[in-house]
Amino acid sequence: MAKTAGGQGPVVPVAEGEEPWTEEELAEVREDLEFDVQRMERALAQSARGLERLFDEGTEGAGRDPADVGSSNFERDQEMSLAQNARDLLEQAQTALRLFDTGHYGVCESCGNPIGKDRLMAFPRATMCVSCKQREERR
Repeated sequence: MAKTAGGQGPVVPVAEGEEPWTEEELAEVREDLEFDVQRMERALAQSARGLERLFDEGTEGAGRDPADVGSSNFERDQEMSLAQNARDLLEQAQTALRLFDTGHYGVCESCGNPIGKDRLMAFPRATMCVSCKQREERR
């Protein structure tokens, strides 16, 4: 892995006109990513417990009121959607950490240019520069 001038941490590229990363800034970004991983793992565990409860409730009592069944189905679908979102965010944070640890953090996966320090400070899980992300979202 490439090191900073001080030899301590990874070299993360910056966009034109941006100041180089400090070791403190990189430590903060890494800490944010680790926190995101832990938070999403907790959210997934909580969601799994909620889904288990909803599925258990769904099998109880034949002849349930149709409104209750509809409400249970809605709750279950919503919980499944939240769980999928948490899985996606967890995967993004894990990918960013892996890139960080292998010295590839901060490089756009689409064009290979720097993602930009400002963007990564605001959204540490970013894997694309703003231009490439906008182009992807227009498709």
